[in-house]
Amino acid sequence: MMNNHGRKQTVLMFPWLGHGHISPFLELAKKLTKTNLFNTYLCSTPANLNSVKNSLTNDCGSFLIQPIELHLPMLPELPPHLHTTNGLPPHLMPVLKQAFDMASPLFSRILETLKPDLLIYDILQPWAPVAAAAIGIPAVVFITTSVAAANKTFHVEMLENNRKDIERVIECYTNSSSIILVKSFKEIEGNNADYFSFLTGKTIVPVGPLVVDRLKADMKQKSVIQWLDTKAAGSTVFVSFGSEYFLSSDDLKEIAYGLEMSNMNFIWVLRFPKGGKEINLCEALPLGFVERVKDRGFLVEGWAPQTRILGHKSIGGFVSHCGWSSVMEAIKFGVPIIAMPMQYDQPINARLVVEVGVGVEAARDGNGRLRRENVAAIVRHVVVSELGEAVREKTKKMSDALRMKGEEEIDMVVEELLQLCKTRC
Repeated sequence: MMNNHGRKQTVLMFPWLGHGHISPFLELAKKLTKTNLFNTYLCSTPANLNSVKNSLTNDCGSFLIQPIELHLPMLPELPPHLHTTNGLPPHLMPVLKQAFDMASPLFSRILETLKPDLLIYDILQPWAPVAAAAIGIPAVVFITTSVAAANKTFHVEMLENNRKDIERVIECYTNSSSIILVKSFKEIEGNNADYFSFLTGKTIVPVGPLVVDRLKADMKQKSVIQWLDTKAAGSTVFVSFGSEYFLSSDDLKEIAYGLEMSNMNFIWVLRFPKGGKEINLCEALPLGFVERVKDRGFLVEGWAPQTRILGHKSIGGFVSHCGWSSVMEAIKFGVPIIAMPMQYDQPINARLVVEVGVGVEAARDGNGRLRRENVAAIVRHVVVSELGEAVREKTKKMSDALRMKGEEEIDMVVEELLQLCKTRC
C-alpha cells in the first residue's frame, strides 16, 4: 500500500487551537502512524504542543508524531501561554482568532518547507487549504463536532455577529478535496452523514469515536481511581463540563445541591477561568457542602483522567455538557449521559443523545436555569431507576457494537487518504 516510490506518505495535521480540537487530531494522527503507511506531523502553538508532548512520543521518548510549532504574532493582551483556548478568558477569544489568522503567512512557509503529501485541517482556517492548493498539496477538512452540528451550519440564521464565522466554516467545507472526515460513526449519525454529503457534494468518511487511550495515572490521579475502586459497580456519577466551559454561580450551586439530594456517589471535576480572581473551591460551593458529601463525593479541581474514570466499572452515569468528544467517550465506555448543554454545538449534541437513546437531558426552568430537584431526579432516573433501564441498555449495546467493529472506520480512512496522496502535483 506504499506509493509508487515505496515511501511513507507525509501528512500534516493542523487543528484549531482548542483542546477539544487538538485531541481528536492527535488521536487520528496516532491511528495513521500505527498503520506504518504515514509519517505524521502536528502543527500548533508551543502552548498546545507542550500540553500534549507526552502523547507525541513512544515509551522510549522518540517522536511518533512530529511537532511543528506555529508562532502567533505577539499581541499585548495575548501572551504566549494564552495561545490556546485552554483557560483562555472568554473575552480574549476574538483576539486569539485574529492572531491565528495573522499567522497564515508563517503556515504557508511551513507547508513550503515540509512539502507534505496531504494536509488535514480544521474548520476555522479557510486560508490553510488555499495555501496548500497553491503548491499542489491536496487538503481535507476534519470535523471534530457531530455531523448534526455541521449540518446546522447551513441552516442557522446569519446575523451580523455570526455571519463571518459561519461563512468561514462553510468555506472550509467547500475547499476540502473530494472527501470530508468526520469524528463519528454510522450507527449514531448515518442519516446525518448522508444529508451532509448532499449539502456539501462531498463523500463523508467517518473516522470513528477516536477516544483517547487510558493513560497511566499519576499519583494525584491514582487517588481518584483508588476511590472508585471502593464503590459498587454502576453506583457512581461522573460530573464534568469540559476544559473550556464554566458553570455560572447559580448552576454550580444547583448542581451541588442536586447531587447532595440524589444520595448518589459522585466524582465532580470543577474548573474556573484562568487570569481572573483566584476562586476558592469551598467558597464557590454551598456552605458546608464539602463536609456533608465527603463520604460519597470526590471533588477534583482542574483536570481528571476522564477516559480512565468513564471506563471504570463503578461509573453508572455521566453528567456532561455534551461536548462531542465527551459524548463519544461515554458511548465508547457504555455510560449513559445526563445532558446539561451550555453553548455552541452542545444543545444539538444533547438532542442527538436523547434521540439515539443513550441519555436524557436535564430540564431547565422558564429562565433557562437548572433546579436542584430536577438534577437529583434525573441523576437517579438515569443511573438507578427502573425507568432508566432502557437508556442504560441502549448505551451498553452501542458500546458493544463499537467494540465489535474495531478499526473498521480507520481502514476506510486509510484507503481514502492514500488515494488523495496520489493526486499531489
